[in-house]
Amino acid sequence: MHFSRFPRVRLAHLPTPLEPMERLSKFLAKDGPRLWIKRDDCTGLSTGGNKTRKLEFLMGDALKQGADTIITQGATQSNHARQTAAAAAKLGLACHILLEDRTGNASPDYTLNGNVLLDRLHGASISKRAKDSDMNKEMEILAADLRAKGKKPYVVPGGGSNPVGALGYANCALELVAQANEMQLKIDHVVHATGSAGTQAGFVAGLVAINSRIPTLGISVRAPKEKQENSVFDLAQRTAEHLGAPGIVKREHIVANGDYVGSGYGLPTDGMIDAVKTVARLEGILLDPVYTGKAMAGLFDHVRKGFFAKDSNVVFLHTGGSAGLFGYPDTFDLPGYV
Repeated sequence: MHFSRFPRVRLAHLPTPLEPMERLSKFLAKDGPRLWIKRDDCTGLSTGGNKTRKLEFLMGDALKQGADTIITQGATQSNHARQTAAAAAKLGLACHILLEDRTGNASPDYTLNGNVLLDRLHGASISKRAKDSDMNKEMEILAADLRAKGKKPYVVPGGGSNPVGALGYANCALELVAQANEMQLKIDHVVHATGSAGTQAGFVAGLVAINSRIPTLGISVRAPKEKQENSVFDLAQRTAEHLGAPGIVKREHIVANGDYVGSGYGLPTDGMIDAVKTVARLEGILLDPVYTGKAMAGLFDHVRKGFFAKDSNVVFLHTGGSAGLFGYPDTFDLPGYV
């Protein structure tokens, strides 16, 4: 795949590290799989995260079209919104963010701290929308208003999840396989959080395009299994077509598990809390409450149930989001001073 065909601006620190999680592997199962982590929390832009890879292509497209303003949307503690605000700041573009109240959490820590604090620090204009708003329509209304004022807005979909943004994770697939080849590491499975579908769709399209034969398991953080898989499959097909390889992604390539969502998107679960604490204390790595914490809880459960062969190598794709921890200060029941 020749990614230089597509407009792109360099925003991320790449390649991100691929590291073993030796203590966690031993903790979860004495004779279980060897666990690795792909550190896309280290992409560098405003504390890092997976959206930076997507934004390299999305912002490249925006600049090619002559945009002077970026519009995007997400949940209140959106990692995507934070990285978009940072990318716009770096490129000298105005940024308008619409935040949807998906959780009903009105605490100041949740509505003003964490990612929201960083959105504001990067200079983005922020406005709120009620739960279940048609966020795409809301962005188009704002775009029309800005055009009427002589601006040139570029609308980035939630999560950066369209065929342009998904190029970032098709490229990540090449990067991961190249690292594994250099390390003489045979990857047997990749596990990651899946939400707006762009990460999994692009990643699978990239893996299939290079005939890697590495299966990917998405742990859904919002939708049930069938709905999530259909969403990912649709975008993966469109991404493959955008890459110039239509038809390569088959339905069986897309696997998601919706058992770890809990009460809903952004709402804490016991498994998430345990996973965040465990990884922090065994590996010194920060997960987040919305995406990677729930995805890691899913990985824990799959390891304990024997889903992976004991001699296999399983890579957890860490999509970032630790800034979101500061929006959930009371969730983890941590001890005070001693």
